[in-house]
Amino acid sequence: MMKKKYLVPVMPLRGGRVNGQDGVKLAEFYSDNGADAILLFDLSESDEEHEANIGLMKEITRAAEIPVYAGGHIRRTEDVKKILYAGCEKAILNYGRESNVDMTDEVSKRFGREKIGFSIADETQLTRELDEKGSLILWSGSDTHCPYTGELPVISVSSAATKDAVINVLANKWAAGIASIYFSTEVADFMGLKEEAAKRGLEMNVLESSIPWSEMKTDADGLVPVIVQDYRTSEVLMLAYMNEEAFQTTLRIGKMTYWSRSRNELWTKGMTSGHFQYVKSLSIDCDNDTILARVSQIGAACHTGNRTCFYRDLVERENEGKNPLRVLEDVYHVILDRKVHPKEGSYTNYLFDKGIDKILKKVGEEATELVIAAKNPDPEEVKYEMSDLLYHAMVLMAEKGVTWEDITEELANR
Repeated sequence: MMKKKYLVPVMPLRGGRVNGQDGVKLAEFYSDNGADAILLFDLSESDEEHEANIGLMKEITRAAEIPVYAGGHIRRTEDVKKILYAGCEKAILNYGRESNVDMTDEVSKRFGREKIGFSIADETQLTRELDEKGSLILWSGSDTHCPYTGELPVISVSSAATKDAVINVLANKWAAGIASIYFSTEVADFMGLKEEAAKRGLEMNVLESSIPWSEMKTDADGLVPVIVQDYRTSEVLMLAYMNEEAFQTTLRIGKMTYWSRSRNELWTKGMTSGHFQYVKSLSIDCDNDTILARVSQIGAACHTGNRTCFYRDLVERENEGKNPLRVLEDVYHVILDRKVHPKEGSYTNYLFDKGIDKILKKVGEEATELVIAAKNPDPEEVKYEMSDLLYHAMVLMAEKGVTWEDITEELANR
């Protein structure tokens, strides 16, 4: 059960686009600006258009850092599988279609009830039996009344088109959230709406500090240094300072806000340049006197136009230290480069030229050799054979368009 009210923008997919807009950029905007989930509706009229929309779903789930639900064009069990394999957290069955109702038991058992949701407009279908078959209800009936008495969270799919109307829907005790056309633009103020809703006593999914500002150790000017880090790569981007007002503003709007010591004023990073820093997490050090901010950085962090303010080396010593994930990424990108820019005599290009059957054969052979090596006492053999298997697996990944980000995200969700 959702403990806090969710704001869910709706994205209708047609021919691999969202109302003519770039669906990936729109999803990134929603994710960074305070939406709690995204609802995708596949409005395709043909299998060809459906495949294009599935491709867009994959891109959207890669870009978004919030749950993605998807429904529409579900005609058979295989369509549910495609939605889930595209990275969506839940596939939404349309209970206005008898075929979707009929497949409920099958898809719930096959994929797990936590992966299934229901889109319902007929209140006679709101039975407690749904509790054992799914994990979410999208209610498109009345904005003020929902007779469901079960345990699943209910999100109102509403036509509410103003801030007040949205908050009024959220105020219903039965409403765990709202999916509304009000959010379906690039100017939707999710954090502002959450602030207004919280003032009316609604529990919203907002940024909250685990300790009050009063417990932080400030300098003589009431400031705390803030180290800013890219949340994906852990690259250090910049150092700035916060006072209490900057800290509270950051929590309220979800964008990094600082105190300028030179201008003696508050400033939100990106307000003039567009290079916003969207908060992913804030941590405090052991002495309570330094904040570590992990952010989604738009554009450059440095006023010089460089990605990071720390772009000049003072001292550098050669070392053999290797970041395991970076090594895998580097090898994968070399393989991708070979695919785009073939090199004569390259074994990687030989595999690509021979095609998927050859690649699969090599993956199978290397997996078998790894099993044999693991039966022997020397762990060095396992190291060599595992390296061969990983290399050939990465060639397969490149051939099928799967990235390490896809793999690590899937592992994180297990």
